[in-house]
Amino acid sequence: QGQLVESGGGLVQPGGSLRLSCVASRIIFSIYTVGWYRQAPGKQRELVATISSGRSTNYADSVKGRFTITRDNAKNTVSLQMNNLKPEDTAVYYCNADHEWQNHNVWGQGTQVTVSS
Repeated sequence: QGQLVESGGGLVQPGGSLRLSCVASRIIFSIYTVGWYRQAPGKQRELVATISSGRSTNYADSVKGRFTITRDNAKNTVSLQMNNLKPEDTAVYYCNADHEWQNHNVWGQGTQVTVSS
């Protein structure tokens, strides 16, 4: 039930930019809080940014001022614009959709982001 497909990961030099996108299917996208999480090798998965149905946003302190999350309900898409990337941003980035009043949560399969010179 529900599917999320991420795209846009890759290798970028420090200071560079990437844009991640996640397309949802088989869910009523507009009633989910959607967002991005990441997991670096040997570390726990952590929140990067989320955006609610009302477009309230929440960012990890480590990415504030560098990353911007947006959503397009007409295209069932959530995007993450990542600027001024740092080596510590290297991780697998996962898209997530969380129903705002029912217990239903969906994860994507992840996309690798590597920041290295």
